[in-house]
Amino acid sequence: MAAPRSVVVETGSRMLDRDVEMNADSPSEKKLKADKFPLSRWEFAAALGVFLVFSIGLLCIYLTMPAVEYEMLKLPRNLADLRLLKDHLATYAQIYPAKFILVYCSTYIFMQTFMIPGTIFMSLLAGALFGVVKGLFLVVFNATAGASSSYFLSKLIGRPIVNWLFPEKLRFFQAEIGKRKEKLLNYMLFLRVTPSLPNLFINLASPIVDIPFHIFFLATVIGLIPASYITVRAGLALGELKSVKDLYDFKTLAVLFLIGSILLLPTLLKRKRIYE
Repeated sequence: MAAPRSVVVETGSRMLDRDVEMNADSPSEKKLKADKFPLSRWEFAAALGVFLVFSIGLLCIYLTMPAVEYEMLKLPRNLADLRLLKDHLATYAQIYPAKFILVYCSTYIFMQTFMIPGTIFMSLLAGALFGVVKGLFLVVFNATAGASSSYFLSKLIGRPIVNWLFPEKLRFFQAEIGKRKEKLLNYMLFLRVTPSLPNLFINLASPIVDIPFHIFFLATVIGLIPASYITVRAGLALGELKSVKDLYDFKTLAVLFLIGSILLLPTLLKRKRIYE
């Protein structure tokens, strides 16, 4: 005897619903969800607006500069490009020091804010053109200003991007921050001094895991000094530098981790007293 039509329709509907649920949880469906662009239209518009404002400001600064061979001005991508740029700009920086520093700082902060690769070459250029003391001051100032801009930009629209790009790393960072609430500055200094986590990630993730700006700022200003000093000093011997990797050999990394460990010591001692 044939089943009633209503039963057949109901059974088919349930099977269809079950298939939809299974497909929704399938690996391919999950991949599509994971690959989906994380920003909403409003967030994308806000990010684009901030980028355009920074870009227009930078362009206006460039247009006020005295005449220069613009074809020679490009962001260096390797040491050969950097040496050519340094040779071209050395005289220019001596003739127009204030205006050149304005352009240098604006470019560095722009790159740092929007995570454009190449700031290490800008740091080397500071050492080559300005010497250790002045170069170090400029690099730390620009890196801190750019990191602060990146912090506030991430506070505005960064959460979906960081969750999309670094989900595991973000969970680890949040857990570590939770363990060190009372000695947060020491931990942030450790992260800035050592290459434990990329600075790009720290800039983006800090507002998401509720690190106060004053702690972020202090850790950035102080924590970037050792690595910046190494890079700026290397810029003095730019002609002898063979590779950017030579900046951070085993000995240099060991020194940075030693400094970071000293900074982290108060946190470790406090945790030990708690467990005793």
